[in-house]
Order: sequence, then C-alpha cells, then structure tokens
Amino acid sequence: MDVMATQVAVVQVPPVLLDRPGTLDIVLTRIEEAADRGASLIVFPEAYVGGYPTWIWRLRPGGDMALSGEIHTRLRNSAVDLSAGHLQPVQDAASERGITIVLGINELDSRFSGSTLYNTVVVIGPDGALLNRHRKMMPTNPERMVWGMGDASGLRVVDTPAGRLGALICWEAYMPLARYALYAQDIDVFVAPTWDASESWLATMRHIAKEAGCWVIGTATALQGNDLPDNFPQRDALFEPDEWINDGNAVVVKPMGAIAAGPLYREKGILYAEIDNDAAKAARRSLDVCGHYARPDLFSFSVDRSPREPVTFTE
Repeated sequence: MDVMATQVAVVQVPPVLLDRPGTLDIVLTRIEEAADRGASLIVFPEAYVGGYPTWIWRLRPGGDMALSGEIHTRLRNSAVDLSAGHLQPVQDAASERGITIVLGINELDSRFSGSTLYNTVVVIGPDGALLNRHRKMMPTNPERMVWGMGDASGLRVVDTPAGRLGALICWEAYMPLARYALYAQDIDVFVAPTWDASESWLATMRHIAKEAGCWVIGTATALQGNDLPDNFPQRDALFEPDEWINDGNAVVVKPMGAIAAGPLYREKGILYAEIDNDAAKAARRSLDVCGHYARPDLFSFSVDRSPREPVTFTE
C-alpha cells in the first residue's frame, strides 16, 4: 500500500515588526522557498504579521503610557484587516503553488470597533480559500492589554491535503477543554503557533501528540534584538542588540510523542519534515481519548461556536 505523505515547512525567521507590507514580503519569499523544496504545508509563528508584542513583557504595567500608546498605534496600523483583502497576496500564492498555509496575524476588527486587535491564526487552503479563522480565546497576562478575547467560532478542524488540521495559539494549548474540542473533530495535524520556546513547551508538544494521537507542529519566532527595525520606538532602551529575545525551537512531533524534526534552536530558517497522512488514525488504536477511551456516560462537554458579536442590528 502506498503511504500518503506531506512535506511540511515550519518557518521561524524574524518578521519586520510593526510593518505589514514588509512582513508579507517575507511570507511570500518563504512560501516560494519552501514550495520549491517540495513543501505543501507551510506554517508560520504566532502573530507573525505585525509581530508578536514582545515589548509588553519589558514595559512596566501602567508605566510609560506614551511609549506603550505609540507602539500600539503602530501595531494597529500594521494589523491585518481580512475584509480589506490584506491577505490576498498570500491566498494567491497558496493557489498558485497548490499549498496549505497556516499563518499567525494581528487581526483588526474593522466590522464593529475599528480598533480592537485579535491574536488570530488563519488556515488558507491550496485553492486560496480561507478555510478557518481562529481568534485566541484567552490572551496571556500582559497580552490582555494588546488583544481582545476571541470566541469559539474558529474552534474547528478543517480538511486539507495533509489531513484534518486544527490550531490553537500558544498557551491555549494548556486549556484542556480547548484541546479536547479539537481532538473530538477527528484531528490529524495539531498546529501550535507560539511565543513559548521553553523546554516545558517542547514537552507539551510531545504530550499533545501522545494525548491526541496526532501530528503536532510547534513554531515560535527566532528573534534577536538586532532583528528589530531601526525605527522601532526606543528599540535600544528595550532590547540588547545581540540578545536572543526568542530561541525559536520549531518542532514536528509524531503521533504518540516521538520527535520527527527539530527543535530548531536559535536558527533563523525553515524546519522541514515529512508527515504520514494516515499515521494519526493508526496511532489511536490503543489510545483514542474521544473514542474508546472516552466515558460519555460519566462526563459531558459542550462547545458553543456561535459568534459573539457585540451588536445585532434589525432594520
């Protein structure tokens, strides 16, 4: 029997912080590079377009409000408005090369507030269609000063040529019920765009692969102080030029927990791996937490995926 396999590319190169066009140029360049290497599933880190707001962990809460406001304004101006077609070049690239793309963005809510940002991950199919948009449900600690809370409308697993794919963002992976909501949708590939590059995070990636019996792809952004653009407000006061702000540690984990590729430590590049599309379902023969290892007679769980819109207009 022929084994169906997918070449995966996990990108961990620095974006251009606070610069949507500059970062989208990097996205398109890396898509071409990975596709030329045979990749048909390409994964980018958390909040990649616009950039992860790493400065919030350095600024004192409630202090230096002028600097915080200046940086946030620039982040908002560099965010992605899906309704404005900001991701159309990426969707066109996916269609032209016949690839699936998972991309983290700062998303601007232009429909209602015109101001609030969300930490969002999108899945773009090989025909260029937007298969899913998931907004991070619970920003972590000071992230709540940057992003609003998403709802469960994007808590979905979608069909891709690599298998059924779902995504949670960073520490959403520590929300057991959110994980289970994806497991219960026959998941084959669990994608975790993140900012966490710690040893405990790598252990979490392996735990999820074991628990869910699926492939797990984790990726942070390999970033040093000198990767921030020269015009970043008070860059040299906030960051040391040679310091590693984030180690990256992109990783691909096999169903049941063995590492297939990585971690890619302190290296600005692309991690490649080949995944067997049928391995997840085969791995769950002995442990299927939403099948023969579940006890629905003892436990119940429901998920409300209706959009939480702030207003309903009746004409």
